[in-house]
Amino acid sequence: MSEIHPEVAAVTARVVARSRDSRRAYLDLIERERESGVHRPTLACGNLAHGFAAAGEDKARIRAGGAMNIGIVTAYNDMLSAHQPYGRYPDQIRVFARERGATAQVAGGTPAMCDGVTQGQRGMELSLFSRDTIALSTAVALSHGMYDGAALLGICDKIVPGLLMGALRFGHLPTILIPAGPMPSGLANKEKQRIRQLYAEGKVGREELLESESASYHGAGTCTFYGTANSNQMMMDVMGLHMPGASFINPGTKLRQAVTRAAIHRLTEIGWDGNDYRPLGRCVDEKAIVNAVVGLLATGGSTNHAIHLPAMARAAGIVLDWEDFDRLSAVVPLVARVYPNGAGDVNAFHAAGGMSYVIATLIDAGLLHDDILTVAGGRLRDHARDPRIEGEELIFEDAPAESRDDDMLRPPARAFQPDGGMRLVRGNLGRATFKTSAVDPGRRTIEAPVRVFSDQDDVIRAFKAGELERDVVVVVRFQGPRANGMPELHKLTPSLGVLQDRGHRVALVTDGRMSGASGKVPAAIHLSPEAVGGGPIGRLRDGDVIRLSAEEGILEVLVDEAEFAAREEALPPAPAFGTGRELFAFMRHGADGAEQGASAMLAAAGL
Repeated sequence: MSEIHPEVAAVTARVVARSRDSRRAYLDLIERERESGVHRPTLACGNLAHGFAAAGEDKARIRAGGAMNIGIVTAYNDMLSAHQPYGRYPDQIRVFARERGATAQVAGGTPAMCDGVTQGQRGMELSLFSRDTIALSTAVALSHGMYDGAALLGICDKIVPGLLMGALRFGHLPTILIPAGPMPSGLANKEKQRIRQLYAEGKVGREELLESESASYHGAGTCTFYGTANSNQMMMDVMGLHMPGASFINPGTKLRQAVTRAAIHRLTEIGWDGNDYRPLGRCVDEKAIVNAVVGLLATGGSTNHAIHLPAMARAAGIVLDWEDFDRLSAVVPLVARVYPNGAGDVNAFHAAGGMSYVIATLIDAGLLHDDILTVAGGRLRDHARDPRIEGEELIFEDAPAESRDDDMLRPPARAFQPDGGMRLVRGNLGRATFKTSAVDPGRRTIEAPVRVFSDQDDVIRAFKAGELERDVVVVVRFQGPRANGMPELHKLTPSLGVLQDRGHRVALVTDGRMSGASGKVPAAIHLSPEAVGGGPIGRLRDGDVIRLSAEEGILEVLVDEAEFAAREEALPPAPAFGTGRELFAFMRHGADGAEQGASAMLAAAGL
């Protein structure tokens, strides 16, 4: 076994020490829930009869109570391409469970919001808080006490974090996450990006843009760029919560169905009545959380997980902060270049060796904890395997010894860059995240006057009017969780990219989010404290000079300290109404900071 890297060990020890009391309280909770919580043997006859009344051929087995009953929590809908394949999964899972003498019921559904559809629209202001809604839906689903294990069906941005946050409050249950896979590759991502920038410049029309987007997003499955959805899958792999090699098998294939079948079979083996009990709350420990951060950094994953990972960790009694990300980023090299950090998509990444290669090579380098409790058994190294069909049998073979595409995937010794590309920047404006992995090294430091906005549409209008044709730090404030739900500002990427391509030095500073696939324009995002409630970003004025440097870890306004402190704060925009945004006011009012996970639910629960 490879010795763990000293800094990975030090950060893990830091997380353990900081989490000691809250983790102990969490483990006590799940132990109590196993011993004296609500489960089938404790249900009154009327309760139990309600629970199996419509179970058909499984009715007698559920009534008898001797076999595992699996609760399926599904994020199926047929608008969201990534989740459309889940429509048939419950029927398949019931069959797979019966093969092992078990049963399965759909415990409940959760919303599955598509940021791709809502990006730049009013609905995006519901996006982050859909994660809390999903967690609450998962808790409702599992609260009936009918289940001895859980199968979580979800893939995309807020859905996997939400499912996990809800399920962790039932951490005594063995739980496996089951992906459905990415769509086959369509139009090359670089070409899609080119058409978007041409549209932003007015050089192509809506029809050409729509044709390009339709050629990119063309069928069932997850979008193929390496954003939040595919980063979710990577993290579940390095945390050992998937079956080995499950993440990036295309939907509708014989292999995809075989791996789903194996997941259900495995779930029946890790229940609390057997000798291989693997409860979710024990699988998700401090080492597993650190593994998720390391995997994120090593593969250039989504900046959104600087928010989601602290929230997921909190649900398991673990306290993670951005300094942990920053310290790990300094020692974890970038071993993958997947679009937008490279040319190829996740299908090309999978073909190059994918997650099995990443896990094996990071363990060999001492960067991942191998000794975690995984759902599939053994150590994490046993997850560094790829499934394939041999005859009619599913087998797992060891990860490739070498990358199959050196432009896509490399070992740590020959990494694309020596650090993980997600840095903490801080100063008199607060703390923010800066993703460097797709940003040219010569653009990682900028000092320029600011132009301040409170709405992303105003940025685009200013761009079209030629008002940003200079070196500029674009500041977009009142975009934090308490202001408007912290929407992604991905809509700004083409316009800012055009300015940069014209030779200007450009950066974005915001208390909102960018895209999980943040690209080539330097951006300090998730700035905390946010403008609402007194964050210093609320005192910025047009013409102030900001210095932003990922290399130095600096984000500061170069204004006399006394003068800056004496300024009045800008007034926030009026509360949002329409598209259901008013219904989420209680979540906005109750949300905590981005570094804590931007969750109203966890804050209200005192977690």
